Amino acid sequence: MVRLTAGKGNRFVLLAITRVEFRSAIRKRQRAGDLDRVAADGLLQDFAMHFDGFFLRQAMSEAVIDTACGLVDNHPLRAYDAIQLAGCLALRSANATEHPVFVCSDDNLLAAAEAEGLLVWNPANP
Repeated sequence: MVRLTAGKGNRFVLLAITRVEFRSAIRKRQRAGDLDRVAADGLLQDFAMHFDGFFLRQAMSEAVIDTACGLVDNHPLRAYDAIQLAGCLALRSANATEHPVFVCSDDNLLAAAEAEGLLVWNPANP
């Protein structure tokens, strides 16, 4: 994620709940045997360092949750995906002069973001 913004003058904003999502993904890979404990712990430490020092954090709010509920009604999204998208929409609403780019590698989520009028980028398809 750091490489996505390095040297480009971009800011990287993560919804606060991303900490839980990332930890869950790493521990799931560890339990599946894809990562050993040392590698998993190292990834979590690196993420925590970047989360605290490099990324901008966006707090969760009732407005984000309400928007996520509407997104689930309008798009075939998982709960956390809807929350992430709602967070980006809240960021856009908070500052009309900026145009955030929604970054992910999930085609379904990218389609929903585009349908909501966001610019999108899939780093898996450069």
